[in-house]
Amino acid sequence: MDPKITHRASTPSTDLSALPYLAKPPGACCISASIHSGSPRGSFTAISAVETYVSKPVPEHANGNILFYFPDIWGMFPNALLIMDAFADAGYLVLGIDYFRGDPISKHRKDRNDTETDPGFDYDAWKTKHIAFANSAVPTWVSAVKSEYGTPTSKFACVGYCFGAPFVCDQLSSKGICAAGAFAHPAFLREHHFQELSRPLWLSCAEMDGTFDEERRNKAVSIMRDAGKRYHVQLFSGVRHGFALKGNMEDGYERWAKERSFAGIVEWCDFWLGLE
Repeated sequence: MDPKITHRASTPSTDLSALPYLAKPPGACCISASIHSGSPRGSFTAISAVETYVSKPVPEHANGNILFYFPDIWGMFPNALLIMDAFADAGYLVLGIDYFRGDPISKHRKDRNDTETDPGFDYDAWKTKHIAFANSAVPTWVSAVKSEYGTPTSKFACVGYCFGAPFVCDQLSSKGICAAGAFAHPAFLREHHFQELSRPLWLSCAEMDGTFDEERRNKAVSIMRDAGKRYHVQLFSGVRHGFALKGNMEDGYERWAKERSFAGIVEWCDFWLGLE
């Protein structure tokens, strides 16, 4: 089954869900992770009936802007909470949606160190279920966040990892509300996600990524270049899919790559929102 991950109804002549992927669905490489240490400081609340992590900047560093966080298939695990706190430390009010509703992929491993899911676990059915919910929930959730947390002067940015990448592209299209956004090691992207961009996109990419390999990455770049889109590609050698969120922090180079990915995203969003 080829699940649909687009927020728009298909026309009779073009079934977007049948088009080939540029960034493929999450695979086995997405199941493993190094868990980062730290103490998350945000809190959970329900927004549009979906559990949401909220991390607030300290008042003296607040820039008045809001950042949407679209998680990878690990959902609201420590790494995600810590990186949302880091975006808040950079001045943003950060809100992350748990579209997995407490059912991240980590629940379906045999143990915490396992890189495979339990025997008999239907990974495709799991993805299809959560894609369907996320597609329906995210637009309503974004509107609710804007209504509840936005002000007349608020500007919006977004970041997504793996599974979250299409939602970034949607928010950077003419139908979205974000002035700039970024994704790292994306999944579930088709050509139309790049063709329909209307605002700047930062791509943080791994050299060794079977989900978004060199050929597919170059195709995405050619689409954006030929259409005159505003984008920047950040490519790290020697790292794999997941490096920007789940890399091994005991490895000096992986830590550096993760930190440079984060810093680049912050600088990108700061720049473009500063021009608004």
